[in-house]
Amino acid sequence: MFVDKAEIIIQSGKGGDGAVSFRREPFVPNGGPDGGNGGKGGDVVFLADHSLHTLMDLKFRRKYKADPGQNGMGANKYGKSAEDLVIRVPVGCVLIDEASGAFMADLSQDGDRFVAAVGGKGGLGNSNFKNSVRQAPNFAEAGSEGQKRTVALELKLIADVGLIGLPNVGKSTLLAGSTGAKPKIANYHFTTIAPNLGVVELGYSTFVLADIPGLIEGAAEGAGLGHDFLKHIERTKVLIHVLDAAGSEGRDPLEDYHTVRREMAAYSPLLLEKPEIAALNKMDVCDRESEAFRVLLAELDSEGVRYYEISAMTKEGVPALMKAAQALLSEAEEAAAAAAVPGVSDQSRWMRVARIEDDPDYRDIQIEAAEDGAYELSGKQLHKIFRSTNFNDPGSLGYLNEYLKTSGAIRKLKARGLRDGDTIRIEDFDLEWYDDAK
Repeated sequence: MFVDKAEIIIQSGKGGDGAVSFRREPFVPNGGPDGGNGGKGGDVVFLADHSLHTLMDLKFRRKYKADPGQNGMGANKYGKSAEDLVIRVPVGCVLIDEASGAFMADLSQDGDRFVAAVGGKGGLGNSNFKNSVRQAPNFAEAGSEGQKRTVALELKLIADVGLIGLPNVGKSTLLAGSTGAKPKIANYHFTTIAPNLGVVELGYSTFVLADIPGLIEGAAEGAGLGHDFLKHIERTKVLIHVLDAAGSEGRDPLEDYHTVRREMAAYSPLLLEKPEIAALNKMDVCDRESEAFRVLLAELDSEGVRYYEISAMTKEGVPALMKAAQALLSEAEEAAAAAAVPGVSDQSRWMRVARIEDDPDYRDIQIEAAEDGAYELSGKQLHKIFRSTNFNDPGSLGYLNEYLKTSGAIRKLKARGLRDGDTIRIEDFDLEWYDDAK
């Protein structure tokens, strides 16, 4: 089953918590803090794998969560970092952040890797909080939370040459006649509802040929199989535009040609810049002396369109068409190589997924007025420090209090009318405020 779209929820692993521990050894009185740091949580990594050809597995399993890092231990032992969660996808997979709609990565080469969710940073053990004033800190830092996001995956076909054209013009027959592929062939629209691939062998040279689903007028707006058609031809280097030169079923091959070109231009003008040749198919039943056929040739000549007369059914003219496609492909690859900038990777335009701590709003603290008059505080860094607080230890409470001051939260609260005896609420914990500076 060919599946080229999926949407999954990913979550990287939480960082391990730092340890609260003190040296307990014979003949070492009043041992100092020796709590180790927590390990890093696992990243969620997408990996392009050439052995995969569909997103079917991701279609039916929607949630992926990496393991958390190990908590720190005594004797300054660090927790073990978690293994990354690797999600394998076919080559040609595009990742999009569902929340923002932002492009994340284009895994167009076998082995391409992209970290889509960074694992949480491990928390610091209590040995890191010792200083000349705080000799025995009875608290440690909690590990950072992992990142959670919804990712839309879209598979765009990877092929050298693509067969384009309206439905029922003979694309599948041409693919079958020029490669070892066995696509479904029948005399009705949309026989091909998913791309079919085959390998064309020309002596020692080979290239991948794709039969791409046909489209109808309005495809650029999503009509019929329009988007399925158009997104796959973005990948191909050369296009073979198949036309029904015999005018079967009353169709006008010239109008068909212009219909496909209009839809390509509406979807992306860049598609019109791809090297293209026309294949005038069904010549075994075409009336070469008809007025319609002479008009078709004259119009293609006037527009400078390179074309080959073929019969996909009898294979007449097919070898010459494939040789022409191979020559165009070689030219396109040489041009792309010449235009490439040495040392500059296409990955430079991929999204940079930062750690939670690197987010611009990580240190921001939001203040809301509760119905009971309390000041409710929230913020990513605030919640991390709050979860690290030991409320039975004066030193730990002092650390939280100092953070509220240095972060600017107390200054903002005073500007909003904070007075002694007022309640500051963080998550589900209420703190009664008294200004120790008075």
